[in-house]
Amino acid sequence: MTGYELKNNARKLMRDNAPKLFFISLLYVVLGTVMAELQIRLPVRADAYDVYLDDLLSGNLPGFGTIQSYFRPSGIPFAIALWLLAAVLDTGMKNYCLKIVRGKTADTKDLFDGFLFFGKILLLRIVTVVLIVLWSLLLVFPGIAAAYRYRQAYYILLDDPRKGAMQCILESKRLMHKRKLELFLVDLSFIGWLLLDSMIVIMAPVSFPLPIVSILLTPYHGLTCAAYYDRLIIELSV
Repeated sequence: MTGYELKNNARKLMRDNAPKLFFISLLYVVLGTVMAELQIRLPVRADAYDVYLDDLLSGNLPGFGTIQSYFRPSGIPFAIALWLLAAVLDTGMKNYCLKIVRGKTADTKDLFDGFLFFGKILLLRIVTVVLIVLWSLLLVFPGIAAAYRYRQAYYILLDDPRKGAMQCILESKRLMHKRKLELFLVDLSFIGWLLLDSMIVIMAPVSFPLPIVSILLTPYHGLTCAAYYDRLIIELSV
């Protein structure tokens, strides 16, 4: 299936599974937004952003010591824990979308099924991030390629939770061989939605804006990517 066909199929699935799908998306977006905000705010002083902006506007570029003073050591472990929990929630959304793509019954509990094997998800997140960072030390493009190389690892784990993190990573590498640009172009086709979502968040008159567009974009992109994975394993198994 082409990217156009994948997106058309995703829109059809969105219509067929409304309004429940959008309730799940709303729940995911709210939880994800809260965790993302806490990840940012926990490690820093309450007025850190104001101080940082004041320094920039006054023409004083904050040095390492000044930036270091923004952080509260007690908040950093909680921020890391939230970052790892976000990986479990994200895997749950992938699980929900994959079930819809395969015509299975999907329920709210599927969003939290990742907690049944959260240890493997956390290990998978840590290992993939370390690998991507190491590749990024060479140049930007090897880092981007690495991110796409390991993109299917979470779906592979969902299909068989008995597999280890490294096995999922290696299988993802095999699946994405000569396919990375293909999936990159699928992601690129959503750039307009992402820009619109960012503009609404930035221009919102409140300090804790909810990314409204994400409620539509999350299932749209999630179903497209899940369908891509499903087609990929079917093609390679023929």
